[in-house]
Amino acid sequence: MIDPLRPHAVYHDYHPRWLRRRVSTYWWLERWPYVKFILREISSVFVAWFVLYLILLLRAMNRNAVAYQEFLDWSTRPWVLLLNVISAFFIVFHSITWLNLAPKAMVVHAPGGRRVPPTVIALSNYAALVVASVLVAWLLLGG
Repeated sequence: MIDPLRPHAVYHDYHPRWLRRRVSTYWWLERWPYVKFILREISSVFVAWFVLYLILLLRAMNRNAVAYQEFLDWSTRPWVLLLNVISAFFIVFHSITWLNLAPKAMVVHAPGGRRVPPTVIALSNYAALVVASVLVAWLLLGG
């Protein structure tokens, strides 16, 4: 049978099925780069939790001493502690993978048109992370 809208297409009564391999739901577990990608995407949920936790902490601190103490009591519950430990792991993982991706996402040219090596970009990002962490620690410890 010839389709009048597509004269070059010829259809037959019998058409073999295409070979389509079944893909497992857990295809991403087969290779470490895929696992790392999925973990990085999941880490966003824990980053969001940590932001929410800090907002709740600031809110409790702004209200009064009783609200702050209630927040501290709530924070010592086992499920909150476990969630914060898991969140800390994922935040560190998220940061490391992000800093490792930066040289691939940023192309920096030095004077003269030469490209800055990726290791220099990554190391400068890690140096900035260390400086920012030291500064925050200094501020929190009453610097």
